[in-house]
Amino acid sequence: MVILFGHQANTRRCKDYIMHNYECKILIPAYNRVMVETLSPPTAAQSLAPRALYVEVAERLRQRIFKRELEPGSWIDELRIAEEYGISRTPLREALKVLAAEGLVTMKVRRGAYVTEVSPRDLADVYHLLSLLESDAAAVVARTATDTELAELQALHQELEAAANPGQHGSANTDAFFAVNERFHMRLLEIANNRWRDQMVADLRKVMKLNRHSSLFKTGRIQESLQEHRAIMAALGARDADATAQRMREHFANGLQAAAQ
Repeated sequence: MVILFGHQANTRRCKDYIMHNYECKILIPAYNRVMVETLSPPTAAQSLAPRALYVEVAERLRQRIFKRELEPGSWIDELRIAEEYGISRTPLREALKVLAAEGLVTMKVRRGAYVTEVSPRDLADVYHLLSLLESDAAAVVARTATDTELAELQALHQELEAAANPGQHGSANTDAFFAVNERFHMRLLEIANNRWRDQMVADLRKVMKLNRHSSLFKTGRIQESLQEHRAIMAALGARDADATAQRMREHFANGLQAAAQ
């Protein structure tokens, strides 16, 4: 604790101490008595509450974009969404800045925010970079993964098989397949253990999701993707780094072809 005498000048000094997490008391003489003004550092909850709000709003909007509840190219009605969520427009605008940085939202001067439309060129560029990054990660995993880590990937692959083939008379569960596919790729990246690559892939995948989910509804694409995953797992099981990287590149090339149609 820091104790200071006086008033205005020391109030400013007190705030400096508070920034360094000291509690500060100011003793102020007033008509034969001493008034004490105590200034304390903000609690963790007070510090995090504003940030948590716009982060939560960003996540809600992100999921609505991925689910096509907010269509590519559509205008985001800030007033309506703020009323719907029961918030002011300030945290909403902060959330939109986050989504704009991720490439999911496009801010237009004097026109507001729009859900990003992914052009064929954008899509090709994203898939090209993902192919480079994830094929490199796959080769690392083939060379260095432990048997336990490969078993984890195999378990995720079995979940893919189950989502693609839910039963003799059932149809593929596209949502489940998409979710497990995402987990498989992210776990492979974790095993490869390069946080810079992970960060780049995470950002690229957010843009890819603007188009990716719809591509799985195209006739035969889930079974094709499953076959590609089987080839990747076979190469991983053989510890063949070159073949694993090649199978991953083919996987992304076929994914781009389906997404671009």
